[in-house]
Amino acid sequence: MKQRTFLPILLTIIVLASFAPAKIGLFEAGKDIGNPKLTGSSAYDPSTKTYTMKGGGYNIWFDRDEFQYLFREMDGDFTVSADFEFVGKGQDGHRKVGWMVRESTDDNASHLSAVIHGDGLTVLQWRVKKGDKMRDPEDEIFSKEKTIQTIEVSREGSTYMMRGAAKGKPLQLIGTHEMSNFGSKVLVGLFICSHNPDVLEEARVSNVVVQKGKK
Repeated sequence: MKQRTFLPILLTIIVLASFAPAKIGLFEAGKDIGNPKLTGSSAYDPSTKTYTMKGGGYNIWFDRDEFQYLFREMDGDFTVSADFEFVGKGQDGHRKVGWMVRESTDDNASHLSAVIHGDGLTVLQWRVKKGDKMRDPEDEIFSKEKTIQTIEVSREGSTYMMRGAAKGKPLQLIGTHEMSNFGSKVLVGLFICSHNPDVLEEARVSNVVVQKGKK
């Protein structure tokens, strides 16, 4: 009788496990946001501890976004950091990669992003509320440095801080912004957007650190 009872339980566990989303490194899921024309992807190489991301999308701007997102849910304070490197020359100087904190996977969700562009422009930008149009320059803080490789984002309460550094240099504060409309639980992750619906851009992300609690 025990064997007969055990077998259905084992089969149930196997079936449920087969439907569970596979983690990608430190992250819970990777998906395209906003249904871009070209399908993106995210992969992790444990031997080099490097993430490879490919993403399309018209932009992360106006009142809706299109991009590839590799994310996890986090609660409370945190600090995340990583080194970013585009692969190839690219086709648009405004292709972008970086960290994003987002309220949901809706294409018009509120978010705060720490962004490195293909032309070196580095900026902290945000959408205040779901469905709002992002504004230039009201919803941005620009870095004077245009050779940023390392990006760090930390959260303390409703305050978000972006720090950046060129290769081999110490982190410097780029900007601070309050996002009081976010709840305690948010999505935190890496993103890439080609800024061109007909193009997939690629980036490598290494030295990824995800730390819970205050820095």
